[in-house]
Amino acid sequence: MKAVILALALGGADALRATPRMGLLSGLFGGNKGTILTESPAGKKQDFLEASPYWDQSTVPVNTFKNKSPYTAKVVSCKRIVGPEATGETCHIIFDHKGNMPYWEGQSYGVIPPGTNPKNGKPHTVRLYSIASSRYGDNMAGKTSSLCVRRATYWDPDMGKEDPAKKGVCSNFLCDATAGEQVKMTGPTGKVMLMPEEKADTDYIMVATGTGIAPYRGFIRRLFTETTPAGEAYKGLAWLFLGVANSDALLYDEEWQAAAKSKFPDNFRVDYALSREEKNKKGGKMYIQDKVRCGVAQSLRFDLRRGTRRRRGARRDDGAALDRHLTTQVEEYADEIFERLQNGAVMYFCGLKGMMPGIQDMLKEVCRKKGLTYDDFVADLKKKGQWRVEVY
Repeated sequence: MKAVILALALGGADALRATPRMGLLSGLFGGNKGTILTESPAGKKQDFLEASPYWDQSTVPVNTFKNKSPYTAKVVSCKRIVGPEATGETCHIIFDHKGNMPYWEGQSYGVIPPGTNPKNGKPHTVRLYSIASSRYGDNMAGKTSSLCVRRATYWDPDMGKEDPAKKGVCSNFLCDATAGEQVKMTGPTGKVMLMPEEKADTDYIMVATGTGIAPYRGFIRRLFTETTPAGEAYKGLAWLFLGVANSDALLYDEEWQAAAKSKFPDNFRVDYALSREEKNKKGGKMYIQDKVRCGVAQSLRFDLRRGTRRRRGARRDDGAALDRHLTTQVEEYADEIFERLQNGAVMYFCGLKGMMPGIQDMLKEVCRKKGLTYDDFVADLKKKGQWRVEVY
């Protein structure tokens, strides 16, 4: 059985701008620690932070730094990675941990924002963010980590504008961070979203909303961007689905193109669903649910701007609409996803919990057609470690 990574990500953020393929992401970060490499340096392998054997998860670091004794990392760079028509702002932030805060792909860091809570006068509590880089970091030296953070704001309909008093404390702190700024961090935490790598032909079906794309970026960089033992052993097909509001909202598009078009054209597929620019077969908005249901295999669909026009004055994101968008994209490939689950695929969900009902309804329908009981089917997946959920 061929392995598939099916990553569905519903982003409220815009893509990195496409540039000619280079060895690093052009125009975004400067300096060695701030460099985002899109291919492993010639003659170098990323194998110095591996377990023995590399797939052994018994030594995964967990809670190295706790709330009462956090690690102080330094911001290397903080860059907005969305365009002017994005529905909201998302930033890619690189931290220097000097190799003292190791982690594995799929784990999270905690961030303790400075200051106190005005409601009780106590220090702000920790906020968790999925790590958006592989264990080797964006420059592959093993001493940095990255977060993908969406700035949380609140639109007051009565005021007709954003209310600064209700903005997200930690997300705004991070998105406003500057190089050299110190950030108190905890973790890493979590084992739910780790990749089981012992079987190189395991399918990974990854579903995300918004910045839930973060752990999957770490997966894909480990398998295709870096020269790692896991990547060298991997035999399958990585299939990434991104559901976003419009073509301006694509996250890490240049990295996906570099991995798929140049290095692994037969092992990496990408499908995007643009809810405000595409229509499903019924004439409605194209959501990720629709993509999975129809079973129309479309690989390497990168040129999403073709035949579309960007719309001025984009509205704020509607969480419910984004969740519908995700489910629509998934449904187009419902039968294939179901078959791969039956063959041992691991399915991940990361992001807003609102995406779950649509995906579950899609699988229920497939189970009904095949004469299976959905609850028993999912219970068996959970028992085998094939159903992994990290939503909020």
